[in-house]
Amino acid sequence: QVQLVESGGGLVQAGGALILSCAASGRTASLARMGWFRQAPGKEREFVAAISWSPPSTYYADSVKGRFTISRDNANNTMYLQMNSLKPEDTAGYYCAACIFPYSEYRKAAFYDYWGQGTQVTVSS
Repeated sequence: QVQLVESGGGLVQAGGALILSCAASGRTASLARMGWFRQAPGKEREFVAAISWSPPSTYYADSVKGRFTISRDNANNTMYLQMNSLKPEDTAGYYCAACIFPYSEYRKAAFYDYWGQGTQVTVSS
């Protein structure tokens, strides 16, 4: 089993920045990919970004490309999401996810095995 705990959410003005963290524990050696998803009230959970490490690859949703950066600290089993130039439409609960097998369907939540509880990001206009 793998446990994921997010942190770093909060309230920020439009144009501001936040860094989200996701600390993984347990059988982290079994993981092949980690990612971030977000869900706003009344909307479906959507893909934000993902990172694989064999081979090293990063993936982004078009809506965040150029503004968000995903990274991973292997030594500390922690994943980060640097969010810059935040917009009100980025407001959502942000969820960390991880999977054992690096399926090609990295955008689909169903292909992730483990999930965190989420952290709220609110961007005011």
